[in-house]
Amino acid sequence: MAIASVVLDIQTRSLESAYSYLVPDALEKEVGVGATVLVTFGRRPAVGYVVAKSSELADGVDPSKLRAIEQVLEPSAFDETAAELALWISREYACPAVAAIRLFLPPGSLPKAKKAEDGSWTLTPSHLGKLENRWVGLSESGKDFTPRADAYRQRELVDALSKGPLRLSELKATLPGVASTLRTLEKRGVVELFEGEAEPIRQEATTLGSAHAPLPERLTKGQAHALTAISRALGRGDGGVVLVDGVTGSGKTEVYLEAIEAALALGRGAIVLVPEISLTPQTLGRFRSRFGDEVALMHSRLTPAERRQQWMAVSAGKARVVVGARSALFCPVKDLGLVVIDEEHEFTYKQEQAPRYHARDVAAKLVQLKRASLVLGSATPSLESLKRCEDGEFLGSRWERVRMPERATGALLPNVTLVDLRGTHTEGSTVFSPELADALRETHRAGEKAVLLINRRGFSPFLICEDCGCVPECPHCSSSLTYHAKRRELVCHSCGSIWPLKPWPDPTSLCPHCGSRYLRAPGVGTERVEGEVRGLLPDAEVIRMDADTTSGAGAHQRLLERFDATPGAVLVGTQMIAKGLDFPEVTLVGVVNADTSLKLPDFRSAERTFDLLEQVTGRAGRGERPGRVIIQSYWSTHPAVACVASKDRESFVRAELALREEAQYPPYVRLANITASGADPRRVESTIAELSGRLREAAPTAGWQVVGPAECLRAKIRDRHRHHVLVKAPLGAPLGEALFNLARGLGGPGVSLAIDVDAYEVL
Repeated sequence: MAIASVVLDIQTRSLESAYSYLVPDALEKEVGVGATVLVTFGRRPAVGYVVAKSSELADGVDPSKLRAIEQVLEPSAFDETAAELALWISREYACPAVAAIRLFLPPGSLPKAKKAEDGSWTLTPSHLGKLENRWVGLSESGKDFTPRADAYRQRELVDALSKGPLRLSELKATLPGVASTLRTLEKRGVVELFEGEAEPIRQEATTLGSAHAPLPERLTKGQAHALTAISRALGRGDGGVVLVDGVTGSGKTEVYLEAIEAALALGRGAIVLVPEISLTPQTLGRFRSRFGDEVALMHSRLTPAERRQQWMAVSAGKARVVVGARSALFCPVKDLGLVVIDEEHEFTYKQEQAPRYHARDVAAKLVQLKRASLVLGSATPSLESLKRCEDGEFLGSRWERVRMPERATGALLPNVTLVDLRGTHTEGSTVFSPELADALRETHRAGEKAVLLINRRGFSPFLICEDCGCVPECPHCSSSLTYHAKRRELVCHSCGSIWPLKPWPDPTSLCPHCGSRYLRAPGVGTERVEGEVRGLLPDAEVIRMDADTTSGAGAHQRLLERFDATPGAVLVGTQMIAKGLDFPEVTLVGVVNADTSLKLPDFRSAERTFDLLEQVTGRAGRGERPGRVIIQSYWSTHPAVACVASKDRESFVRAELALREEAQYPPYVRLANITASGADPRRVESTIAELSGRLREAAPTAGWQVVGPAECLRAKIRDRHRHHVLVKAPLGAPLGEALFNLARGLGGPGVSLAIDVDAYEVL
């Protein structure tokens, strides 16, 4: 009789990773790795997942004491490699094994068993909703249709469909608010909607459009060099990693496409990860046009039924290329040969909820297990990736870096001017230096467009009483309230609470501490910048994009339509405008204040500032006309600012790595942030104190360091108090496994304990 290792679907740290169960002879053929089974645990039935199967018992296990698997509820959903990777994720990121296993299950699966009248058990059926099988494509006459210059949405839609039809569900997911544009173009005979078959992938889906994306006339030297390196890695099949370090506009997407084509020619599949769920339809269209029906989309805006449809197509081998956000990494691609992670530096690749994995590191382990290759692409690679490439090896995998320093179109990188704001403030001064104000006027007169970045929404980050110095704070969170002048509201950006400010002399508009009416709004936010642009350029179209103006459905696209359609328009926004915008008419980018995140007490603040500035400079000069960038800063000598202006990223990297090494932060160590939170501050403090004591007793002396415990910078959020402790460990140390065992039994009612291994944020 065979023995199965079963991970129970019970999320708790008190359970071991897997339990042994006997496989009855009658179920021998049904019970395989990845199967969902019914077992008895203690005195109750439980759902479990088979992660290993063997004919031999582990040493010291008495077979007479083992219970048998009672029923197979669902056939295998993952293979041995996926099971091995899931257990690795559990160990590395200190999470229950079942939390990692669930990553590999089909979308919409519910792990709850229900007993039928005949005594058998079944999984509770998932409510997947209606399946959308309609497709959208250009009609014959639509292929020659040219939208008006101010019809941004129509142009975007036609551009996507010109590369081949797309599912209606995919268009809705990647282009919110597209329904009205589709109706308009359908009435004009530009697009056609047609029903798809019940099959997950429609074989004739590209018949209305071009079967292949147009290839460039020739590759740049950087592109050719990158493809050569990727081809070598594919040929070796040793889990190698290639970092494509290319400036904005250098043609990294074409490198990905040709690399995937090479993998498919070898009979292997590919996964492409993008940093955000707002994947543009042009990107999907480009992949679909090159690879046709072999492309599946995994996207959280698809319904559960649509995601399951795509997953099943991948599982059956009908789709060999998966495009999506980080969860696409766990699709069951047949004979995986290549994983591509675009914009690999983005923090969105780090999962914020358990299991708190990092997609880059999980992908590196996955390709190692599959003997595949990993391609990382970015204009601003993470320091972790750069350091691994410098060393040439990391945890048994070969890492190499390929540079792409030129834009694929031949356009020049913009000139960057750095303006030092120290000593420039006078009574009545604006947020714009004379250099930026003059540049805005010149750009507007020429009918060209400008983008202004200020990474802080609202009018002012806080109000302050000029009599007593009081700063109004949120009673539910330990953060000051942001002032929104247009709505006359104080808003907490942590919990969303709002306090309206009524016109004077209403007492609710007075200082809550001393009653003074002299409340001043220092600092700068997007709302204030918008107002000052209107004062500087009274006849200009000024569009503001931040979390306040883009909260409605389709608002993001409507604002971009206005910006695209209006000559001389000015776009003011937060970091959401720093990447992904490709408007040839933008010739000026202004950074109102480069220092907003530079002094945060986070070891990544300089790297994040540099990345943001480097990304936003890439929005200028993407067309025929040259671009220029003006960066305003009170700390213009800081390498994160100065090196962007001088286009000297290597100097920034060297300086930042030296600081990280001296202070012992990643990429030189592994860092874990363990946070306790709860409504009772005394219980939170005692929990984190007990954990830190366990850590200090158990941590090896060589290379391990325990910092804290202490209050988090954001010490209270939504009435929950927060304390944390940091742990530093040598590279390759079993940090997650150690923390998982030490935290067992802590927390409990009223106190939550979150373990974040390889933490990206420690606030």
